[in-house]
Amino acid sequence: MKIEAVAFDVGETLVDETRVWSMWADWLGVPAFTLMGVMGTVIERNEHHRRVFEYFRDDFDLDAAYQARREAGVAFELGAGDLYPDVAGCFRDLDAAGFRLAIAGNQPGDIEAPIRALGLPVELVAASATWGVEKPAPAFYERLSAELGLSPGQIAYVGDRVDNDVVPARAAGMVSIFIRRGPWGYIHARRPGAERAHIKIESLAELPAALSAWNNANEQLKES
Repeated sequence: MKIEAVAFDVGETLVDETRVWSMWADWLGVPAFTLMGVMGTVIERNEHHRRVFEYFRDDFDLDAAYQARREAGVAFELGAGDLYPDVAGCFRDLDAAGFRLAIAGNQPGDIEAPIRALGLPVELVAASATWGVEKPAPAFYERLSAELGLSPGQIAYVGDRVDNDVVPARAAGMVSIFIRRGPWGYIHARRPGAERAHIKIESLAELPAALSAWNNANEQLKES
C-alpha cells in the first residue's frame, strides 16, 4: 500500500532534548551528567522516563514541579533551536513530494502550540495528554489513523524507540521507521524488536529517499 502520510514522534526524533533535561538537572540541583547517567539506567530497566525524578526525590511531584518552574520563570519553552538540524529540510522535502505530515507523541498538551509555531508544514499536531492515551497503547495509533482519515497501511510512523514506536506502529499496520539517535535510539538499536522496523535510518535527511523507494517498490509489485 502506498504511503500517503508520515507521522513523527517528538523527543529525540525531532527535538534534541539536551536542553530540557539539563534544565531539569539544574532544577533538581544535580549535575547534568548525573541526571543523564541515571536516565540511562531508567532506559535500560524499561522504566517510564518520569521515573528518573524519583531517583533524586522520593516525593517528587511532576505536575507541582512544572507549576513551580512556570511561576519561577524557568519553564522550558520549545524553540526552533531545539530541533535537530535535519528536521526542516526533511519536512520541506516530504511536503514537496506530496506526503501529508503529522507530529504525534507522548507529550503534555501545552507542547502543541509551540510545535505549531515552528512553522513546519504539518496538518496535525497532537500530544498524548490531549488524546488521553499514550504510546504504546494500540488506541494511540488508532486515533492517529482516524485523525488522518487513512488506513494504517497508508501511514509511516517515525520514532526512536523500539517499545513505543517500532513494535506498536507495526502491530497497528503502519510502516514503522526507526531512527537511531538519542539515548533510547542507541540503546534500543541492539534490542530484540529493532529488526521489526520496516525502514531504519540514522538521520531524517535519509527519509525522503527511503519513502520514495518504498512507494516505488510497492508500485512495481502492483504492476508485476
